[in-house]
Amino acid sequence: MARRPSAPSGVRGARRGTVSRARPGGASRSTEKRRGEHMNEALRAALADVVAIPVTPFAADGTVDEPAQRALLRLLVDSGVTTLTPNGNTGEFYALTPGERRRAVEVTVEEAAGAATVVAGVGHEVPAAVAAARHAAAAGARLVMIHQPVHPYVSHAGWVDYHRAVADAVPELGVVPYVRDPLLPGAVLAELGRHCPNVTGVKYAVPDAVTFAAFARDAGLDRFVWVAGLAELYAPSYWAAGATGFTSGLVNVAPAIPLALRDALRAGRYADAMELWERVRPFEELRARDRSADNVSVVKEALAALGRCRREVRPPGRVLPEDRRARVAALVRSWDA
Repeated sequence: MARRPSAPSGVRGARRGTVSRARPGGASRSTEKRRGEHMNEALRAALADVVAIPVTPFAADGTVDEPAQRALLRLLVDSGVTTLTPNGNTGEFYALTPGERRRAVEVTVEEAAGAATVVAGVGHEVPAAVAAARHAAAAGARLVMIHQPVHPYVSHAGWVDYHRAVADAVPELGVVPYVRDPLLPGAVLAELGRHCPNVTGVKYAVPDAVTFAAFARDAGLDRFVWVAGLAELYAPSYWAAGATGFTSGLVNVAPAIPLALRDALRAGRYADAMELWERVRPFEELRARDRSADNVSVVKEALAALGRCRREVRPPGRVLPEDRRARVAALVRSWDA
């Protein structure tokens, strides 16, 4: 059946008593809606992938080594990584100055050059998080990941208010809450989603696949894109429970492995996925030891073994102890075998 032609702008529409008015720039409401839907689909697709968390390399004097940073970002993009999160925890978000965090977003957008979607990490007090989100939007990021509120007393209503303040400040960006609290009910996230349509996905980082499965269903399994926030070690179990993406720090070292794991999980090839999982398990277990004290140090040690950046991290992190360095180097060599 032929589609009825649209009523011209400024005349009565199909519904009695309504008037169609021209939209700014000549776009109709339906066109704007389609654009919004297309943008949302693109942002959701970016999260349903390997979400790389780039490291922040430091020079000998302790400042950010921007040439090394750019080289690492180019390696990620050239390897096929399409989602980058500057100022994640693997990037030592809490050890960077506000100026360093802003520059990290700018450099990442420049090196992504349209080939990768940038999800900028923001956080701290509400004014700082809002300012960082607005800077990220101006710099060219497409989404922001909001780090968990750093406060000893967090109410459920306050959690919603905190994230809503940031999401409302940047309606043009997708927003990704970073959830690490196993006691946060899914209904609280659902409430945030009702208030803020630009809350696109969730980085869930509680080390319990059952808790994740229940939380995702209570919050709305289809409403959000679910990102396994504990990297490769939890990707298969989270995937079985509804995740469609996972974060990765390993991707800084060996991009091909997390990309292959993603492909296997997407195809339902769980035997292949678990074979890859077993290859990286010792590396990820080193990162998780001692309550993840060496989470970043292990990644930087691997990069140092490859000659890509120095091993130094900032306090309260530490350089990987010497007795563990040979193990990291051996693991890196084994991936090339």
